[in-house]
Amino acid sequence: MNRLYAGALLLALTACAPRLQGVDPGTPPDPGQWDPQPAPVEWWYVSAYLPEEQLAFHWAFFKYYAPEGYRVLGLPARTVFPYPFASEHLAVTDLRSDRFEFTERHDFPELRAEVRADPLYLDLDGWRFQRTPEGFRLQAGSVDVALTPTKPPVVHPPGWSGTAETGRMYYVSYTRAELRGTVLGREVRGTAWIDHQWGEQMSGVAALWDWYGVHLSNGDDLMLYRIRDREGKVKVLHATRVDAAGGVTRLEGMRMGPLAYWTSPVTGLRYAVAWRVEGEGWRLEILPKRLEQEIRGSGLPVAYWEGPVEGSGTWFGEDVRVWGVGEFVGGRYRR
Repeated sequence: MNRLYAGALLLALTACAPRLQGVDPGTPPDPGQWDPQPAPVEWWYVSAYLPEEQLAFHWAFFKYYAPEGYRVLGLPARTVFPYPFASEHLAVTDLRSDRFEFTERHDFPELRAEVRADPLYLDLDGWRFQRTPEGFRLQAGSVDVALTPTKPPVVHPPGWSGTAETGRMYYVSYTRAELRGTVLGREVRGTAWIDHQWGEQMSGVAALWDWYGVHLSNGDDLMLYRIRDREGKVKVLHATRVDAAGGVTRLEGMRMGPLAYWTSPVTGLRYAVAWRVEGEGWRLEILPKRLEQEIRGSGLPVAYWEGPVEGSGTWFGEDVRVWGVGEFVGGRYRR
């Protein structure tokens, strides 16, 4: 009877297990796909550096299922926990007072998060990101801003980030959105970057990366990244130009060279925080505005650097200024 009961229980649990979809490299996503997707891992980002106010913030909402291959009491974890978990990160930098604050929320084990589609609505204990008739609204901690995209959404060529080895994530963005509202109680206005990614990548574990989402003074935007495996070996580099009209171009032959490093006194992880990035017809140097910007969540022992950056250089025949946000994943560390 015990074996029959166990078999019946496993069958019932398996029937409840989610049918999740990874990334099909031959089928890029639609740029309008901003609602939740049936993916093992998914996240939404809002990042902004506001030079006039000397403020920056990074907000992220993560939706994820139990990892493939994990087991609980000998059973596949996804059959025991068939529902997605959620976490939120919020990092706020005040350059005037030289302050960096990181806060987070998780819904495990109560599964309190609300994740809805059409229109998009994400909420975890009052931290909320939602579609509005004008664009989006973000209310999280000390950040309350309206976001109105000034360019159409784009798919970053080839439609996803990562590799078969590190895992892939579909990748769409609003690379430029007008931002209005309050941060740390101060009235602000500026430019934000909004991302949506979903797929099967174990970020920070199987994949590490160095990423920039920056705005250029001529109206263009630039997304670039390099993906590294868990040993730190570079597997791929990509760069996307989004011109002032919203046209998307993949920049070939991109190169990244570190200019300066910062080592965390807490985790011991070493980050390349300043870079020379270049390709055919362009060359930029991008520098951090503050060094101690490491984020250490209370979930997995994975740390990453996130913060405001500025730079300058030449861009297809003209001199430009650059501002935005950089993200550099350091990986696992010992607590």
